[in-house]
Amino acid sequence: MAFTALAAGVSGLQAFSEGVAVIADNITNVNTIGYKETRSRFSTLVTETASLSSYSPGGVKSFSETLVSKQGLLQPSGRSTDLSIDGSGFFVVRAGVNANDSNGEILYTRAGSFTQDDEGYLRNTSGLYLMGWPVASDGSITSNQNDTSELKPININELNSLGTATQNVSLRANLQTTAAGVTGYTTGDLAAGNVEADLETNIQIYDSQGRQHTVVISAVKDADTGSTNTWDYELYFDDDTQLDATAHTNGVIATGQLVFNPDGSIDLANSTMQDAAGATVDLASASSQLSFTYNAALNTEVEQGSIHFDFGSDGESDGFSQTDNASNLLSSSVDGASFENVTGVSIGEDGNVTAIFDNGLTLTVYKLPIATFQNADGLTRRQGNAYSLSDLSGDPSYQQAGQGGSGSVAPFSLEQSTVDLASEFAELIKVQRAFSASTRIITTSDQILEELVRI
Repeated sequence: MAFTALAAGVSGLQAFSEGVAVIADNITNVNTIGYKETRSRFSTLVTETASLSSYSPGGVKSFSETLVSKQGLLQPSGRSTDLSIDGSGFFVVRAGVNANDSNGEILYTRAGSFTQDDEGYLRNTSGLYLMGWPVASDGSITSNQNDTSELKPININELNSLGTATQNVSLRANLQTTAAGVTGYTTGDLAAGNVEADLETNIQIYDSQGRQHTVVISAVKDADTGSTNTWDYELYFDDDTQLDATAHTNGVIATGQLVFNPDGSIDLANSTMQDAAGATVDLASASSQLSFTYNAALNTEVEQGSIHFDFGSDGESDGFSQTDNASNLLSSSVDGASFENVTGVSIGEDGNVTAIFDNGLTLTVYKLPIATFQNADGLTRRQGNAYSLSDLSGDPSYQQAGQGGSGSVAPFSLEQSTVDLASEFAELIKVQRAFSASTRIITTSDQILEELVRI
């Protein structure tokens, strides 16, 4: 029996040594951002025996569990790229020798102290790259959120001097109902200057490289139709050299008629728009686009223009209207822009990463995914205060911040370690005492064996 007791004491030394190691790891990481406390747990080792008159000691073994799902205190920070998650979930990061290392392993972390490296990528203190979904010009992200190939390392500097083309133009204008009508109007007369317009105003649009262009909107009342509520209009570039001269005579990109109801609201069903080739553009459809071609001979090849012009709601006066007030443009809304140099970045609670440019413009370029798990405590700990998948954790579900059970992003804050020093020191005393007691088991067993040898 002395031999089995000796083995039991040895198992205690091993188990409680591991317990001290766990406590040491916790204490040394008390100031580590996003660190999750690990606890030692002990389980009996039982040696079964069929005899009721004797006892065979077993021993003890230790195992550890990391309380990954426990949230630490969120402490304010003065840097916009210091992030924490208020609620469940993890930032998605990638390890790799560089940002373009597609073979780098996808990991998960709550350590959100991100800074820009010399190439502009956001990395945390462990060198892990922050991943996000690129945001399209219409504000959408990928439809397959759980496809990791859709995630890209976030780089703000690559947006310097970015240009984005105009895709939507909304106009609100009034045409004077008592204006004198024009007879003999033919398409292109307004752009050519053959007819004096009742309404002539400008809007600024942008091509795919951020170049600015002026589009003129001209309209004249049509006296040939016999209706007092019909107007002819043209859209054309003030500098027609910017367009393909073959496709756009005098810079005209669209022509058509505006028809109004007796109450002055627009009648979209009978209003028309044709592009320069004569193809019909549906003014009543939110997806219908007016296309035009830029001049490729100017040593600047850009994408073909494609813009949706919103003239208002059918039967309403929220766009073009006809009243007895003077003809003029009341307001316009044009998207697209010519961005200059990035001066900063802003990250919202919804995970939107917005670049701030030195000309005062902003652009949302990425959205941070929040990874959630069925059993976050089952994740495998990795170096750099990160975690990887395991059989116990289940597969991740990538959610937009604040949706699907995920927490929201808390910018300008960092999650503190969940280690409680007072508890760790108290546990250290308990484990040290247990270790000392195990040494006494070995000493006593040794004395028993020594007595047996002397017989």
